Amino acid sequence: MRADVQNLLIRIRMLHQATIEDLTVSDTLQLLEAQGYKVGEREVKQELERLAEDNFLTAHDDVYSVTGAGMEELKEIRAAVERLCEAVRPDRQPRA
Repeated sequence: MRADVQNLLIRIRMLHQATIEDLTVSDTLQLLEAQGYKVGEREVKQELERLAEDNFLTAHDDVYSVTGAGMEELKEIRAAVERLCEAVRPDRQPRA
């Protein structure tokens, strides 16, 4: 998988996880590795900081919490992912 696609998926996964619990770099790294992502601590920290810069997470020392804007963004992402999955389903018939 291309790095830019993987980074996008990781950001979405982090945002989702932040709606469940506050995030730390080490816990998030373990979660991502358990799901098969090949990332390092530095990359996880950078992605968490980007989400905070975008106002989707807020940082409290080394802990990141989801913001209202982050919850709204995730809601929009979920709708877009559903539309995408519907469009690219393998059983969907291509147009003639």
